[in-house]
Amino acid sequence: MTQAQLVLEDGRAFTGQRFGALTDTEGEVVFNTSMTGYQEILGDPSYAGQIVVMTYPMIGNYGIAAEDFESRQPFLKGLIVKEPSRIASNWRKQRTLDDYLEAHGVPGFCDLDTRALVRHLRTHGSKRGVIGDAATPVEQLAERARAVPSMAGCDLAQAVTQSEPYRWSEASPRLGALANADRGRFKVVALDYGIKWNILRRLVDVGCELQVVPARSSAEDILSLNPDGIVLSNGPGDPEPVDYAVSAIRGLIGRVPIFGICLGHQLLGIAAGGHTYKLKFGHRGGNHPVMDLSTRRVEITSHNHGFAVDPDSLSDRDVELTHINLNDQTLEGLRLKGAPAFSVQYHPEAAPGPHDAHYLFGRFTAMMREWREGER
Repeated sequence: MTQAQLVLEDGRAFTGQRFGALTDTEGEVVFNTSMTGYQEILGDPSYAGQIVVMTYPMIGNYGIAAEDFESRQPFLKGLIVKEPSRIASNWRKQRTLDDYLEAHGVPGFCDLDTRALVRHLRTHGSKRGVIGDAATPVEQLAERARAVPSMAGCDLAQAVTQSEPYRWSEASPRLGALANADRGRFKVVALDYGIKWNILRRLVDVGCELQVVPARSSAEDILSLNPDGIVLSNGPGDPEPVDYAVSAIRGLIGRVPIFGICLGHQLLGIAAGGHTYKLKFGHRGGNHPVMDLSTRRVEITSHNHGFAVDPDSLSDRDVELTHINLNDQTLEGLRLKGAPAFSVQYHPEAAPGPHDAHYLFGRFTAMMREWREGER
């Protein structure tokens, strides 16, 4: 390892060591409070353009296993941990965290006070930052950080989406028998704005036959596939510039059932006439309490987002608010009153995270069944 430093746009600096790919990097510095699941976090395309700080002190102790990937490659700009484990002890592991980061060109940064860094981000908000050489003057790196494009106004869905359509048939490993029994009941098209593979696995688990299409697919192209339902996936960046997706969603509303997740939730909210805003430091972790307002049940949920839908921008006549975050009262779910469409801001597929929200996939299939029977 070689000495390096992280410098934020406001000049706050942290000295530490490099690991993984021994190169400089820059991006928006955000933190995740999950204790486990670092491989799924590395594979989540929603982290494109960001340097992720893990709040749990030791990361990497169970290594990297092929079946835990959430996308074809890591899209984050860097990983910051207090202590990276050099030895992976899990029987499933195929390589260490250090080896994986190095192989994919992802810089790591460690041996710093991550608690102080996270407290700074919570107090002052997410900041653009640079991981650079320890000998470089702090102000020089701070200037580089201030030159990093802001996440606000940045469409990153185009950078992470697959360019060609593809089919998906893999179920969750532990639910494969159930999925095989019910497979093909519903034909679903998933719009890939940076989709996590576990969303696709969970859909297969509840009997969906999946066609995944690129982010810029038009409503006409999607409807030509004759789907029973549409999934609007998670993804990175600001939802407001993703106008092509909003246009497509408006062309789909009322014509086929829709289920939105994370960025897909934000895009559905915009398509319904709402607006979004950037959160101070975002929600990223596996321990966020959310209330389902229809049942009054509280579920612990997995989150990864820096933007939210403004509930005051939505019309009570057209939209029902269905879920609320109990930490800060941000909007976590909505349902359109005049069309079969609903969405949640969090990740019901987890990976990593608790399974409290898996019922939403069943809610989606029930909506598709009712819609199909109503058409008959």
